[in-house]
Amino acid sequence: MSESQYVSRLRRWYGALPPTLVDGTLAAAVLVVQLWPFISRDNPWGGPWHWWGYVVVVASAVPLVWRRRAPVAVLLAAVIPTGFYDLVDEVAAQPIWYTAMVALYTVAAYSGWWQRWSLALFTLGGGLLVIGSAETAVRGIVLFVAAYAIGRAAAASRAHAAALEERAAQLVREREVEAERAAERERARIARDMHDILAHAVSVMVVQAEAGPVAVEANPARAVAAFDAIAASGRDAMVQLRRLLNVLKEEEGPRGPQPTITALPDLADKVRATGLDVTYSTAGEPRPLSPDTEVAAYRITQEALTNIVKHAGATRADVSLTWQDHAFMIDITDDGRGRDTALPSGGNGLIGIRERAAACGGSATLGPRSDGPGFRVLVRLPPAAS
Repeated sequence: MSESQYVSRLRRWYGALPPTLVDGTLAAAVLVVQLWPFISRDNPWGGPWHWWGYVVVVASAVPLVWRRRAPVAVLLAAVIPTGFYDLVDEVAAQPIWYTAMVALYTVAAYSGWWQRWSLALFTLGGGLLVIGSAETAVRGIVLFVAAYAIGRAAAASRAHAAALEERAAQLVREREVEAERAAERERARIARDMHDILAHAVSVMVVQAEAGPVAVEANPARAVAAFDAIAASGRDAMVQLRRLLNVLKEEEGPRGPQPTITALPDLADKVRATGLDVTYSTAGEPRPLSPDTEVAAYRITQEALTNIVKHAGATRADVSLTWQDHAFMIDITDDGRGRDTALPSGGNGLIGIRERAAACGGSATLGPRSDGPGFRVLVRLPPAAS
């Protein structure tokens, strides 16, 4: 383990300790240090040291237990008694008053700027008044300024750590929001896909079922084809729904691929089985499309053809794909005049086409044809970035 790791572990261990325990231990250590001159030195006047020295040392050290809860009061309680330490002669010399240094450090680390400056001046000024020699005064000034500077550095370090923690918390919140938005987009995508799959399959099945009884007597072969188309549409819908619902499983198995533009000829064949004359053509040099754009192109075409089967009353539909330099165009037209159909409309088909196109960075133009009866869906999608 490296030295930095040891330091990091030590800091975490220290930070986990209760503040009262830390401050109580510090007060006890300072008390021992300030009492050490009474233990290590003999009284030149003979006999024990004067009790007054012990009282001042204890009175100045004990308040350090509450230094973080009341830094200003603790500094005053530590400094004022030391000013009366030399009222009697028979006390041990104290080269450094650690109690005042620790208290000043605490004020610098935890108090506001006006409290810091006023108490720092009070401490230094009071110390200079009771100090007898210039050498002692210089040493005291240096030590107290150092204590103040270390306190400010500790405050800056805590503020920096707090800012980093806040930034980290903010990043976590942003990621949670983005994850929720992504989940919402995924739910919307799944809802659109389920709508497209079910609407297309049910529309084909209903149209074929309606035509089946009529064709049973007049054209048995067509009736058989209609029932085959119903079964094929149902099976295809089940396969696609299984793939889609795998997304919602926590422990999902391998997913099948989503349909892309390579499956559009098969889609045209399935719709053609309903009796609608569907033509399919391509133009231009094929260019790569992103996976999302491939899926969107299939779903848009599927939704447009489903709308034609359900609502247009058309006899013909044309699907044209065109690759241009900076766009991939899908042009779907029909010759329908509309019909009063028994198939209900969810009202989301055209909206879904626009949403799918916009989600891929494209656009959709929907409306009646300008060159005759019927409806036109013109979608512009971007090619994959090179």
